[in-house]
Amino acid sequence: MTLDVVSRTRRSDRRWVRTLTGVDEPTTRLVCFPHSGGTAAVYRPWSPLVPAGVTLHAVQYPGHADRLAEEPAGSIAEMATQVAAELLRMPPARCALIGHSLGALVAYETARVLRDNGSPVHHLFVSGAAGPRLAGGGTIHQLGDEELWSAIVKLGGIEPELADQPELRDLLLPVLRSDITLHETYRPAPDADPLDCPVRSYYNTEDPLVDADQVAAWAAVNEREFSMRAWPGGHFRLHTHPEELVADVVATLLGSGVRR
Repeated sequence: MTLDVVSRTRRSDRRWVRTLTGVDEPTTRLVCFPHSGGTAAVYRPWSPLVPAGVTLHAVQYPGHADRLAEEPAGSIAEMATQVAAELLRMPPARCALIGHSLGALVAYETARVLRDNGSPVHHLFVSGAAGPRLAGGGTIHQLGDEELWSAIVKLGGIEPELADQPELRDLLLPVLRSDITLHETYRPAPDADPLDCPVRSYYNTEDPLVDADQVAAWAAVNEREFSMRAWPGGHFRLHTHPEELVADVVATLLGSGVRR
């Protein structure tokens, strides 16, 4: 799907893609996509972990953080189109995408849009998510408010000291339910062409949402090399202990010619 960058971007400012660190015209961009309920700020601790030649970006979904007043996105495809439009407006640079959970699917769809518009990404990194053909189909989004909140807290998506704050719950639940709905009702395009970039997939061995076989299904999305790596821990380990994952991402990028 090609897109009209000017007409699809509602404002001249970058509402979706936020710059966390780096220079204005980098050799490589690493664009990070948050999980359900996550914001661009969850990737801020990565800033000191990436080399100087890489500019770190993070995506801010509508309905989240400083975009709280906006309506949530209606589909993952809509999110991907908007993010790709902003990336295409930036000065040319090698681009790598990484997404966790819901963000993995948004990153994948963004890679497809960029490829269709003549700007294929150089690497796609995905974490904590089943491959597109196995994604979706869950029913967590159908739970009542109390059950949904409890499930998210148990998974580790809410800090324990914040879990019992009713005001916070009432603020976050609509966004969380919307994001989880997009994730659980996602279906990839049946005729999607394979990506032409390497794909590297990560998962944690105590993650109750995905297992090794589901993660290995990402091998089907490309025609080039695929690899995967696991660490101990739960679904949100990449945010509580990001050092190992970021080091692996950086080593992969350095191995493909990114300057330190």
